[in-house]
Amino acid sequence: MLTARRTLILALLLVAAGSLIFTTGAAVIDGDADTFAEERLAVQPADGPNGNYAYLNDDDEIVVDVSASNPNLGPDFEGINPDSLAAADDVFTVTYTADEYARVWIEHEGENVTFVAGGDSVEGEGNNVTLGPNETVAVGLAIDARGEVAGTRLGADEFSIRAEIAEPETLSSTSSSTGYRGPITTVTAPSADRREFAASDIDRDDTVRFEADGMHLDGENVTLHRLDLEGVRTESVEMNASGSPEPFEDGGALDAPTSPRSMAYLAVEHGFEPEAVDAMTIRFSADPDYLNATDTDPENVTIYRQTDAGEWEEKPVAVADDDVVRFMGLPEDRVHFRATTEEFSTFAVAERVPRFDVTDTTLDTPAIDPGGEATVRATVENGGGAAGEETVVLTADGEPVANETVALAPNETATVALSGVFETAGEYDLAVAGTDAGTLLVGDPAGDDGDGDNAETGTGSDTGAGSDTGTESDTDGSAGDGPTEEPSGIDLVDLGGLLALVALAVAGVALVRRMPRS
Repeated sequence: MLTARRTLILALLLVAAGSLIFTTGAAVIDGDADTFAEERLAVQPADGPNGNYAYLNDDDEIVVDVSASNPNLGPDFEGINPDSLAAADDVFTVTYTADEYARVWIEHEGENVTFVAGGDSVEGEGNNVTLGPNETVAVGLAIDARGEVAGTRLGADEFSIRAEIAEPETLSSTSSSTGYRGPITTVTAPSADRREFAASDIDRDDTVRFEADGMHLDGENVTLHRLDLEGVRTESVEMNASGSPEPFEDGGALDAPTSPRSMAYLAVEHGFEPEAVDAMTIRFSADPDYLNATDTDPENVTIYRQTDAGEWEEKPVAVADDDVVRFMGLPEDRVHFRATTEEFSTFAVAERVPRFDVTDTTLDTPAIDPGGEATVRATVENGGGAAGEETVVLTADGEPVANETVALAPNETATVALSGVFETAGEYDLAVAGTDAGTLLVGDPAGDDGDGDNAETGTGSDTGAGSDTGTESDTDGSAGDGPTEEPSGIDLVDLGGLLALVALAVAGVALVRRMPRS
């Protein structure tokens, strides 16, 4: 059942003279209207003089205002006679635009004003008016000012327009309707996850509704409730629907640029030309416990259609509000969704999720002294379909060094600065969320300036690279003799004097320069 609360200003200032004008006007949908229940019901001021007592406010909601505050009446409006009965027919109209049946009534707690249609009250469910497709009821006011004196303010209040779908077989013989009964439909359920639909006696541009009654797409987690074919231009249609939590063999898994998470799959097979139908509305639902367990926001639930080329294209999805769910008689313990498509194929119910990617990194300086701080700046992008947060981690040789949490909307980017202190000399391979951020040199792992080719063999995640350098040099066969020990290893006496010493010292310096450093 649907409830739409609207404003009723009952500021009926009673005066000694003057009265309302009461005439009957026609009610048609023309121009702006207050619509609800997915635009199945349209409310608008009636044509004719009494329609001036109603207007649409800035939010396009109907307001019934019988006072000088009504912009249609103006400050000179004098109100009604005290101690009298008055009536104004055809103040506003309610039109049902769908091709089902609906019971419509009004709820209002005031005692001085009664909403009427055709002279009878339409207040309370027991006084409902049943509307067929495209039928309209004109609603007026019956005002009881008996016992009131001039200058009395009757007050201000709200009224509620309520409606619920009525099945044709439950309508009374006195109900007003157009006689429309719609197409003849049959639904076969060979299994919990399959439905076979057929419809005949379809008028041109009709809407055909196939009730799937909770067909499983992923067990009870995700279910199909109804398929609506709109603008049908063929006398009969046949269609089958199948559900699965996993991809169908001939369809493939959901794969889209924003990396959505698939929740369930729906395959629709049809026995008519696609051009014979304008659109199809898919009504499906999810178990709230399932959404909570998977941390899924209903606003992020969407649906994708697989194209003939095998690509996946997203279709707009709306979450049904509680009033629409009640109005349509859907299970109230589930979250309901509606999607519309102009093509038929395999569909995937999915969740939009954030997807964080590091697209660029910059190391402020490639070399620091032990105990110094190094900073990496990283550009992070949310390439997913939903907003989210991500903790971005800077690692050195795979070990965490720093982190930063970033919150981004879809397609939004941000630059974060990640800094860490490095105490031990060595070379460190840096990365941000697995993306290479360069190599950082802390001090000199060999203890002095060396040649880059041999320095490469001493790098890695070992933070004690400086102390290990000598050990690696031993493997070259130097037997522990470092370059600084070479001059002192020569017997000066055997060289025969000072000149020989000087010559040998020069040769020793040259020797040291030629020796490779570890």
